[in-house]
Amino acid sequence: MKLTIIPLRQFSAQDRIDLQKIWPQADIEKLERQLDDTHRLYAARFNERLLGALRMELSGTQGKLYDLTVREVTRRRGVGQYLLEDALAQNPSITHWWVADDGSAAQEVIAAFMQACGFRAQADGWVYQSEV
Repeated sequence: MKLTIIPLRQFSAQDRIDLQKIWPQADIEKLERQLDDTHRLYAARFNERLLGALRMELSGTQGKLYDLTVREVTRRRGVGQYLLEDALAQNPSITHWWVADDGSAAQEVIAAFMQACGFRAQADGWVYQSEV
């Protein structure tokens, strides 16, 4: 099967199980209730399972990305980059993207990933300006 990036608004029982593996501390029920036209969740699906996900908040032509996570067993295979690139492509009206620095200890890994995805470092996060 092919890896596909899908927007999720309502979760199946399997989606809930997979999302709990992606974000173990998250309240999945609460997260689902928060989703609407401006608060979105995109997931990478392969063989009917979610391998990674990200959340975004949209306002006009600006978007904030957060909680980009790929399941540990699937990392270092391009899933995160494909998820990020495709989720941005599915929202062409957003021209300015922002990812806050989460203070993670793996700053070098995050920096390499964000740069590979075309983001530029800022004082407290990462920014991406799309071509219009």
